[in-house]
Amino acid sequence: MLAVTAPTSAQRSPGWWTLVRGDVACVLARDPAARNRLEIWTIYPGVQAVALHRLAHALWSRGWRFGPRFISYVARWITNVDIHPGARIGARFFIDHGACVVIGETAEIGDDVTLYHGVTLGGTSWNPGKRHPTLGNGVVVGAGAKILGPITVGEGARVAANSVVIEPVPSGATVVGIPGRVVAPRRRTPHGFDLNHHLIPDPVGKAMACVLDRLAQLERAQAAGAGLSSTDAACGGCEDPCATPSFDRKTTVTVHEE
Repeated sequence: MLAVTAPTSAQRSPGWWTLVRGDVACVLARDPAARNRLEIWTIYPGVQAVALHRLAHALWSRGWRFGPRFISYVARWITNVDIHPGARIGARFFIDHGACVVIGETAEIGDDVTLYHGVTLGGTSWNPGKRHPTLGNGVVVGAGAKILGPITVGEGARVAANSVVIEPVPSGATVVGIPGRVVAPRRRTPHGFDLNHHLIPDPVGKAMACVLDRLAQLERAQAAGAGLSSTDAACGGCEDPCATPSFDRKTTVTVHEE
């Protein structure tokens, strides 16, 4: 008969109280509006939702079904954050402005992850099994972003607000747009978390700037070949009266009906 050895303290997963204390501590580190732990415990719905989820997930892991789902239902009613009890969430998880966040059953979230309001970690299939995303350690997901399907968002990646991510994201990357595309590597910051979403590149704006720059080059080349001045090349190539220097904007045009 095989002897079963009890797991050591290093092998045991952290308890509920340890995890929740870590969730509260990370809010103080990442949210400058947080003033003290009492405030975080009482008026931060993201913290309350995660605390209730950790309780529901512990019961879910032990084979309970209705009880954990009921706890999840109550948590959603109180906090407006919907986390399935089957989702696996790591330490120091922070939902900032916890509202309208949805995390599916088979989602997996690493340590030190930050989600903003309106984020969805959803599935793209009705089949059982892994159908929700996996987020690595240190991932930051902007407000309104949707990450769909059994894809992996690599460690330290950043997802811009309102992006829709349907393909895997490499570690340290920044994803923008619909569908989400990698546009830049993650910047290194002294604080460890890059929350400057207003500095995320705009791929559409960059593409338009490239097109306009190329158009200006072609116009200059055409003007040089036709012997035109830069002024004539830039404007005056059409019959639009606004391009005529002698045009009087106060002149009225009378239309005679036959």
